[in-house]
Amino acid sequence: MAYEDQYQQSKYDTLLFDVDDTLYPLSTGFSNECAKNIQEYMVQKLGIQQNKVFQLNQELYKNYGTSMAGLKAIGYDFDNDEYHSFVHGRLPYGKLKPDHVLRNLLLSMPLRKVIFSNADNAHVSKTLRKLGLEDCFERIICFETLNPNDKTSCRFDDKNDVQFGSENFDNPCQSDIGSILPKTPILCKPFEDAFEQAFKLANINPQTTIFFDDSIRNIQKGKQLGLTTVLVGKSNRISGADYVLESIHNIKEALPELWEENDKKSETMKYTGNVAFGTSVTA
Repeated sequence: MAYEDQYQQSKYDTLLFDVDDTLYPLSTGFSNECAKNIQEYMVQKLGIQQNKVFQLNQELYKNYGTSMAGLKAIGYDFDNDEYHSFVHGRLPYGKLKPDHVLRNLLLSMPLRKVIFSNADNAHVSKTLRKLGLEDCFERIICFETLNPNDKTSCRFDDKNDVQFGSENFDNPCQSDIGSILPKTPILCKPFEDAFEQAFKLANINPQTTIFFDDSIRNIQKGKQLGLTTVLVGKSNRISGADYVLESIHNIKEALPELWEENDKKSETMKYTGNVAFGTSVTA
């Protein structure tokens, strides 16, 4: 069914949410824990020197969207599930508590809600359960959804040719994404093909969708693709963000029209129903 035919009456029909540092605050510390686990994985499982992992991790994340995508691009071949288990499986999920305020906000919004995360399904599902939000979303778009073959490895005859610091992989921070860098087999935000795949899988029309994310680059790419964008966890407006929320709990304050529109629709339906009833009686 075409987008336009589904929700002709509403300005918006879909809310698209990131998970990490969006549905829960940055202060939880999961981002730092993830970074620590990634660096430990690079040393323990991939044999990268300890004194190089911090800078390498930063530059791969900057240029490839995720550290995993960058590691695959520069020639490291490892099992995706093992990586996710090492990076996410050891997170202190006990720090996440049921968020009754957010749950009530989500359930009161009369729009369909979709998750769009670079993380694996196990992490997304566990996070939503811990927050008490597991039944608030219609669909989850995550790593496995975007990379269904689960065999996303990139092999090279000589891995040293593309390692960080080599002539072929000089300094990724000084180059634009997609210029001289090796291509990654991983599909992920903030790249357009990942957004387009999510739109296709969830039947999303970006022109009628509001996108919530804590990442500035994800927000800016979403804006370029036609989404109405909400930057979460920040206080200052940036280019590409239509709205900025210090907390996801501030949705109703920033976007009251999402509820007002539903109230108006309910009144219209009630009025229309009364007219129909009156007509049938007089007939």
